[in-house]
Amino acid sequence: MRAVLLPLLMALALGAATAASAQSHGRLSVSVTGARNDSGSMRCGLYSSADGFREPGREMRGAVAQIKNGSATCLFSGVAAGTYAVAVFHAEHNETQMETGLFGKPKQGYGFSNNPSSIFGPASFNSAAFTYDSGTLHVPVQLSY
Repeated sequence: MRAVLLPLLMALALGAATAASAQSHGRLSVSVTGARNDSGSMRCGLYSSADGFREPGREMRGAVAQIKNGSATCLFSGVAAGTYAVAVFHAEHNETQMETGLFGKPKQGYGFSNNPSSIFGPASFNSAAFTYDSGTLHVPVQLSY
């Protein structure tokens, strides 16, 4: 009987620890400002590593937000502690991927967490990265056109 009870108790304890850990996951609120109009939507991608950063479909999680008065807020719930970066673009015609023009210059407004300069090319994961511990974190992003 004891041989059966011990694994069961261990499994229950592990399950309780996992549930407590899941509850400690929090929320990232990405507030985007500087949209030139309220057309379309704001698309935000949350990335957890440099691998695939800024590549369509490679984000850890995506969010879409409605624009009002040139601003939008993308919400990410259930986020575990870690290092992340956010990439954002203004999908004026509700497109799902950013469109680029000559020399790869974005046709829509775009931005990144930490608002790094993009004069010499797109932001790197490291320049946009931030550490998230728990609770609610507000991440401001200013669009560039």
